[in-house]
Amino acid sequence: MTPRERIMATILRQPVDRRPVDLWCTPEVLDSLRKYTLIDDEFAVYDALSIDKIAWIFPGYNGRYFDPNDSGEITLWGVPTRMVKAGLATYQEYINPPLAGMYEPAQLADYPSWPDPDKFDYAGAKALADKARAWNFATIGPWISHFEIYCQMRGLENALLDTLAFPEFLEAALDRIDAIQTAMLHRFLQELDDRIDMIFISDDMAMQNNLLVAPDTWHSFFRARLKGWCDLIHSYGKKVFYHTDGAAAPLIPGLIECGIDILNPVQHVCPGMDTTTLKEQFGSAVIFHGGVENQRTLPMGTAAEVAAETLHCLQTLGKGGGYICCSCHNTQAGTPVENILSMLETVRNFQE
Repeated sequence: MTPRERIMATILRQPVDRRPVDLWCTPEVLDSLRKYTLIDDEFAVYDALSIDKIAWIFPGYNGRYFDPNDSGEITLWGVPTRMVKAGLATYQEYINPPLAGMYEPAQLADYPSWPDPDKFDYAGAKALADKARAWNFATIGPWISHFEIYCQMRGLENALLDTLAFPEFLEAALDRIDAIQTAMLHRFLQELDDRIDMIFISDDMAMQNNLLVAPDTWHSFFRARLKGWCDLIHSYGKKVFYHTDGAAAPLIPGLIECGIDILNPVQHVCPGMDTTTLKEQFGSAVIFHGGVENQRTLPMGTAAEVAAETLHCLQTLGKGGGYICCSCHNTQAGTPVENILSMLETVRNFQE
């Protein structure tokens, strides 16, 4: 089977020749894999390592390439950023949220930096998807979000406070964020057609030990908007790939009811996210993607520990199928190449 055939068969719960294995990684890790393989092209690196890569398809905006991990000095939503060095890694931080001083919904009309759906580079996205298809990879894009974008534009503290103190402002801003991305998503789905397999919705709703927002708050502000996107994506015959880190277990039933197809990244060290329990409760309703512990084991463990961790995920999240093994979020800078290879080899050699 090709990587795409293996990924799509898993999502559709069809037989596969072996379990699929994806890899999320930071630019530093990709560079380490380039050095290991002596290959420069990103897709060629994944191919050489027999990774079933789900290729990211991010459209540019207004003449600039857009990557949510690196948006330059200002994002397409008008949010200033800065690059911060942390150990071996470089990360983007959002600063000076442009909506921080607003409190009345009417003020949103004067904000000058709302993105224009017509300014996304759909032709560039098609070209990138065609390249991924040439390597037989599944594709995912374009990255859409409600709460994460609102937090960037408003600031996290203000965003959380708004759920209680300024709900009308929150609703009005979310309506604009939703409408812009819905228009873009329609165009993206129409333009890319069969070139795209999954739509990526990223809305972190949890932290390491608890939810960021109460379940009732999620239900009030985000559930209907998420369902609208899921319905739209399904109307084009595509799958919904939903990302939230952390202790998100209380929201999983609602996410499934909204229509998500794949849940990522399954941070099982968090309360309520035990892999065996998640599989028993939700394994028949959702595909799991991720799982391999990425705060200690993958970056700092031995190759043997990584193999044991990967095997645990395969035997629990992957019991009976319905699992795409991957690092739990991006493999971090400084992760030994031998640990990544251990994860890949364990999946390739796995037999139930």
